[in-house]
Amino acid sequence: MSAPGIARPVRGRVVSADGTPIAFDRYGSGPAVVLVHGAFTDTSHPVLRGVAAALSPWFTVVNYDRRGRGGSGDAPAYAVERELEDLAAVIAEAGGSAMVFGGSSGAALALRAAAARLPVAKLALWEPPYHVDATAPRLPYDFAERLEALVRGGERADAVERFMVEAAEVPAEAVAGMRGHESWREMEALAHTLAYEAHVMGPGNELPAATLAAVGGPALVLNGADSPGWMRNAGLAVAGALHAPYRLLDGQTHAVSAQALAPELLEFFTA
Repeated sequence: MSAPGIARPVRGRVVSADGTPIAFDRYGSGPAVVLVHGAFTDTSHPVLRGVAAALSPWFTVVNYDRRGRGGSGDAPAYAVERELEDLAAVIAEAGGSAMVFGGSSGAALALRAAAARLPVAKLALWEPPYHVDATAPRLPYDFAERLEALVRGGERADAVERFMVEAAEVPAEAVAGMRGHESWREMEALAHTLAYEAHVMGPGNELPAATLAAVGGPALVLNGADSPGWMRNAGLAVAGALHAPYRLLDGQTHAVSAQALAPELLEFFTA
């Protein structure tokens, strides 16, 4: 299939059920695809921005800012249900139903949406970071509450560091070196959303058997061949529970490139 050309994105906004404005970039035209980000990212991030542009010749792609980041608003109290309402509002704006891609903790949010019977026509997942074996990092069951307490106490940098070291397995010395980089201020600005990711993943990042059992419809699970073994095992566990095809992308880590991801999504969404 040849691409008819790539359209420029159009910035828009939809209001969620609780009155929170949710900002998005809309690309292209055709069947709707909604992209759900993971931690530390919004519509300005190059990976899903690149995926949106690559898919836009065939689809209406909606790349949105999850609440608390980018151009979207927030509410004083967080609940995963509000994020599901946000995604429902975005899907409604996209045309009433959509194929959905979720990356990392965004994959967990997409799974929750499908299990809650939001109008998700197809579901593509990149490395949902559940902990299914002993090699995965161990997180306290109250990890979200600990992150919230740090932010509430004005220790946003410490919240970022704790999330990166304990959840993302970035070596502490590497995180220490990042504190002087310009991007660190951007991560600190998103520190309050890290507890959101922990709430979406659930206590201990345990595999949510009931959620997976409630998901219907076609699904695809993707992992990077160079990602840690525990992440690949998590992907295999999710794929098995969903009876979904599973693919390993050569040369890719958790920080997947748009160039590697977009062709897989194009094939799946056009099948």
